[in-house]
Amino acid sequence: MAQENNKDKSYYVIIALSVVLVLMAATLYAESVGGSDSDSENTLQMNGNAEMMVVPDTATLNIGAEVMAPTAEEASQENAAIMNAVIEELKDLGLEKEDIRTSRVSVRPEYNYEEGTRTIEGYSASNSVQITTTNLDILGEMIDRSASAGANQIGGISFSVSDEKQKELHEDLITEAVADASSKAEVLAENLGVEIVGVKSSSISDGTQPRTYYEESLAMGPAVPAPTPIEPGESRVSMSVRVTYIVQ
Repeated sequence: MAQENNKDKSYYVIIALSVVLVLMAATLYAESVGGSDSDSENTLQMNGNAEMMVVPDTATLNIGAEVMAPTAEEASQENAAIMNAVIEELKDLGLEKEDIRTSRVSVRPEYNYEEGTRTIEGYSASNSVQITTTNLDILGEMIDRSASAGANQIGGISFSVSDEKQKELHEDLITEAVADASSKAEVLAENLGVEIVGVKSSSISDGTQPRTYYEESLAMGPAVPAPTPIEPGESRVSMSVRVTYIVQ
């Protein structure tokens, strides 16, 4: 009899625990659904934007030379002599070693395909360096003196806003973008009949596209008295924010 009573008690305990677990699961599910609905109903998301035009402070350009000669050795030696002279001219203008980086070196045969046969008529050697500088005032002189030293491939000039300058601008841009988002959110909230009481989350996106390209290769001819004019123009720096406001 005692064993049967114990079995009955165990049975009822198991039933009671099962009921409690079911009720707890139902409560947690209801809270989860209710909380999710509350979040979506009580928030308002808005984007804010700010931008400004700035004068670039960094320039990048390619300077090189290509020569032809009867043999690969002659072409390489002649090309090396020209590029060494070009680099010396650039250093005389104040460029540092780290401002000059070799971007391409090649020696290749030049073929003649007359009468259906292929014959080598000479060798072409080319070498170019990429220049990066913040001294924009000497760009024209860099081009002219490089051409005088024998460079015949000059181009790919681009201008950009340096990371340092962008960092200086970002604080002001973020302030303006946040103010833009806040202003638009206030107008929307007023029209919806709700009140903004806080901020749930925010994010920042840098939409800066600061580079302007000048891709043409300058055909180098006789030197001209006036320096080559180079104007950096302006670049656009922008910032956007996304803010999720709490409303009631």
